Amino acid sequence: MNFTALVQAMTPDTYEKLAEAVATGRWADGNTMDDSQREQSLQLVMAYQAQVLKSDELFTIGADGQMVHKSKAELKKQFDTQPSIARFSHDDL
Repeated sequence: MNFTALVQAMTPDTYEKLAEAVATGRWADGNTMDDSQREQSLQLVMAYQAQVLKSDELFTIGADGQMVHKSKAELKKQFDTQPSIARFSHDDL
């Protein structure tokens, strides 16, 4: 199957729907995906992540086609830089 052509033709909305179907094992209409559909859909989602999103999030496929692995230190740094909503000390609770 030529995933490159499919990925290039895929809209972001289609990607989101396909990713949801793979995650839940069900199509949007509620029908269950068979094993072949789920496997091929997962491959297409991964190809889209690698070619279009170029995501560096954990548990995605990078632009080089390899699974992204982050160390504990890298993850801590990533989450420490995000603004927090609120912080409480033990005595505040």
